[in-house]
Amino acid sequence: MNLIWLEDFLTLAASGNFTRAAEERHMTQPAFSRRIRALEEWLGVVLFDRSTHPARLTETGEWFRTTAQELLARVARVPDEARAVADSQSATLRFAATHALSFTFLPAWLRSLEARTNIGPIQLASDMLQQCEALALQGRVQFLLCHAHARVPGRLDAAAHPSVVVGVDRLLVVSAADASGQPRHRLGQRKQRVPMLGYSTESGIGRILRSLHGAAIEQAGVEPVFTAHLASVLKTMTLDGRGIAWLPRSLIETELDSGKLVEAADESWHVAVEIRLFRSPSALSRAAEIFWRAVVESD
Repeated sequence: MNLIWLEDFLTLAASGNFTRAAEERHMTQPAFSRRIRALEEWLGVVLFDRSTHPARLTETGEWFRTTAQELLARVARVPDEARAVADSQSATLRFAATHALSFTFLPAWLRSLEARTNIGPIQLASDMLQQCEALALQGRVQFLLCHAHARVPGRLDAAAHPSVVVGVDRLLVVSAADASGQPRHRLGQRKQRVPMLGYSTESGIGRILRSLHGAAIEQAGVEPVFTAHLASVLKTMTLDGRGIAWLPRSLIETELDSGKLVEAADESWHVAVEIRLFRSPSALSRAAEIFWRAVVESD
C-alpha cells in the first residue's frame, strides 16, 4: 500500500468527483482512477459507490475515511517522535537565543551555571526572536533565551512552555555623544524632528517597544530614518550619530562607561525587561532536565 493512495482517497471522498479530484492531485483522471482501484484491491473492499453522481462513500468507505486521516496524522508525527527519542539519549543542549543575548548575556550566564552543574555540548541557533520562537514551536530546540515583558505576550503559550526569569535588562534611549558629552539627538526636542533608528517587525525588542510605547513614540516628533531587526546593527548606527535608538543596557555597557553613548530621554521612556528562559513542553533528555533543574534552583 502506498501512502499517496490515502491522500488520493481523502481528496476524492471530499468531492466525489473523479475528474476534479484528479486535477487537485495533478494527474490524469484515468491514472487517478487506477490508484483508487489499487487501494480498493489492496484492502479487498469497495470504498466508493460509482453508480451515483457524485460518487458516494460506501459504509466501509466512511469507516476508512477516519482510518486514513488517523494514519496520515500518525505518519506526520513520526519525525517529531524520532527526534524526541534521539534527544532523550543525547547530552547536547539545543538552544535558540536572540542575537543581542547571544553576544552579551549568554556566555557569562552559562559560566555561572557551570558552578552548579556540568554543562555538556551546546548547539546554539542565534537569530531574531520570531525565528527563535518558530524553532521552539517546531520542537527543534529545547530552550529559548530572549528578552520578555509581562505585559507583552510572545508566541509561546505560557501554560505550555514553562519559563523562568534568569536576568533583568533595561532598554535605554541612547544617542551618540557630542564633543561636550551631551546627546547629539534627544527625544522630546519639539523644535525639530528627532531621527530614530527602529526595529523591524521580526524583532522581539521591537515587539515590546511597539506594545508599550508605540503610540507615544508616534506623537513624540521622531522621524524614522533606519530600520533593522538586530540591536547590534542599531548600536553601530547610533554610534555613527545617525539618531536615537532603544538599546539593551547589556549590549552597550562598554559604550555607556566610555561616554560614546549617552542617555537621550528621560526615565519614563526607558523600559525594564526580563531575560527569560523558556523550555520545551515535551520530555527533555536527562542532560537537559538536569540543566533545567539547575537553572530553576539558581533563580
